[in-house]
Amino acid sequence: MGETTRIAMWSGPRNISTALMRSWGSRADTAVCDEPLYAHYLSTLAPGACAAHPGAGDVMRSQPTDWREVVAALAGPAPGDKPVWYQKHMAHHLTPGMDRGWLLGLANCFLIRDPAEMITSFIRVIPEPSAEDLGLPQQVALFEFVRERTGRAPPVIDSRDVLEDPRGVLGALCARLGVAFDEAMLSWAPGARPEDGVWAPHWYAGVYRSTGFAPYRPKDERVPERLTGVREVCEDLYGRLAAHKITPS
Repeated sequence: MGETTRIAMWSGPRNISTALMRSWGSRADTAVCDEPLYAHYLSTLAPGACAAHPGAGDVMRSQPTDWREVVAALAGPAPGDKPVWYQKHMAHHLTPGMDRGWLLGLANCFLIRDPAEMITSFIRVIPEPSAEDLGLPQQVALFEFVRERTGRAPPVIDSRDVLEDPRGVLGALCARLGVAFDEAMLSWAPGARPEDGVWAPHWYAGVYRSTGFAPYRPKDERVPERLTGVREVCEDLYGRLAAHKITPS
């Protein structure tokens, strides 16, 4: 994959993943891409499940649905020949039939969020999520895959920690990745970006208004009782990843 540093950030939905993409996209030395496996993931769903995703048809027309084509592009030259390529991924877009070997050519990182906060946000759009829809089982499986093959736990960051201390957490993450921290990562101009996926109008309203990481504010919403089992599964998986999260030194 050449000398480009390819950073794959694996997240669940309704995290600060898009704000983090804005952060990395503010660096002059960094190219970014937005969920390149989304169309592939949608192509594997049953028609009813696919239709539950806002703008699914537009997504599938905007990207290749064959994961092999996507992986070939991700292994090619970075856009603009930038030395750093930040790839925003949703962990649940890694479908069971995909080969995993290509992932070892990436600097895999994990973005996590308290499951209750993630679920109460996600159900505003998709009301009956499974743990797999929230990506935590896939995050844990990929984390273990990378750790077993590299002999080292990959970096994990928690969205709350980023919001409470963006400079400290991102600085520590950059140090782990061997990339110099850039103050430009702490702010950005509001509005849309060319790299945003076609699904952005359905999900990115808050990011469009933002100019940096907003202060952390705890949510008062409770997870509905019907999703208690999903929350419990996700909390266990979240805890396994949180045990490895980066904190500023």
